[in-house]
Amino acid sequence: MTTWVVVADSSRGRIYVQDKPGNALMEVEDLIHTGSRLHAGDLVSDRQGRDGGAVGQSRHVIDARTGVKEHEVETFAKEIAERLDSARVTGKYQRLVLMAPPAFLGTLRANLSDKVRDLVVGEMDISIVTHTAEEVQQYLSQVV
Repeated sequence: MTTWVVVADSSRGRIYVQDKPGNALMEVEDLIHTGSRLHAGDLVSDRQGRDGGAVGQSRHVIDARTGVKEHEVETFAKEIAERLDSARVTGKYQRLVLMAPPAFLGTLRANLSDKVRDLVVGEMDISIVTHTAEEVQQYLSQVV
């Protein structure tokens, strides 16, 4: 059974493959989301937006910086989830392990399809996206 190991944070995701338990991990993909790396002020214009509100409500100012960073994180989690679903459909893996910091792990989990979620055999809330494949494999042995 082929296992994919996703090691991610809010701006980078690395996907490793392990063809048999105990075998070495091989990196399949390195995903970078530059929007998550930018400061919120760099993601929006200098001027605040305005919202007319629903009929009968007064206008109010929208601070575009509020939630922009969170939107980028959500976008990246969706991108990873879509990649995992596509690979599931083509049979590239039968088991999945997720490793990410707690907040991103929750966001990623929430964006997985039910069919991908069914393939998850282990999770670890840890920030190791910059670690080597050998180091990731050491953590993997603690998960599965």
